[in-house]
Amino acid sequence: MHDDGLFDEKIAATYDDDKGISAPEVIEPAVDLLAELAGGGRALEFAIGTGRIALPLGRKGVQVEGIELSRPMVSRLRAKEGGAEISVAIGDMVTTDVARRFSLIYLVFNTINNLTSQDAQLACFRNAAAHLEPDGHFLIEVGVPPLQRLPVGETILAFDHGETHWGVDEYDVVNQNFSSHHIWLRDGSYERFSVPFRYAWPAEFDLMARLAGLRLKERWGGWKKELFTRVSDKHVSVWQKVEG
Repeated sequence: MHDDGLFDEKIAATYDDDKGISAPEVIEPAVDLLAELAGGGRALEFAIGTGRIALPLGRKGVQVEGIELSRPMVSRLRAKEGGAEISVAIGDMVTTDVARRFSLIYLVFNTINNLTSQDAQLACFRNAAAHLEPDGHFLIEVGVPPLQRLPVGETILAFDHGETHWGVDEYDVVNQNFSSHHIWLRDGSYERFSVPFRYAWPAEFDLMARLAGLRLKERWGGWKKELFTRVSDKHVSVWQKVEG
C-alpha cells in the first residue's frame, strides 16, 4: 500500500483496457441512469478514477466533480478529452470534504468494498450524506456476495479464466472480508495482483444509510432498472437524504 492506495501507475495504465467495465454497452446505461438521478443538478463521483463514467456523464450536460486517492488514475483522466475540466479533490472518499453540495453522489463498480472495515464503509455513507443537498441521492453499484456458490467449508471462487488472465476470490466468511487475486500472462511472464475487500449485504448497507440520515429509495438488479431478485449478482441502490 502507498499514498495512491492500490492503484499505482502500473494499474492505472491498463485500467481502461477491461472491456467488462469500459465497453459502450456497459457505460451507456449507467450514464443514462445517473443523468436521470442528477435531475439537472451537480454530481460528485467518489473514486472517480480514470473518468470512464464521469466524462460521458459530463457530455450529457451534468456538472461532475470527483474525489480520488490515486494520482496516477487522475493523470489518466486528465489526459482524456474534457478531463482537464473536471474538478478532482485528491483524497479518500471517507474524509475528504469538497465544501460543496450535490444533487447526486455515486460510487460504482464495487468500490465501496475497497473500504475494508464496517466503520470505514459507514463513514463513507456519512460523508456522502454531508455532501448532499436536501432530497439528494446517493447511488452505489456493488455485487451481491456470492456465498451461495461456496460449498460448506470452502473459501475459493473463480471469477475469470482465460488464456491470459485468471481471477480468484478468497473469502473469509467469519470476518466478512475477501481478497481478489489476479494472475496475468504478459510477454511470457506471470504477474500477480491482489486486492483486499469487505463485502456487505444490501440490508447492512441500508442500515448504514439510515445511520447517515438516508433512506432507501430504489434498488435494482442493474443499470437498466432490472428487477432485484434472490438470484441477482449485483445491485444498484439509491438512497435519498432525509431532512429533519
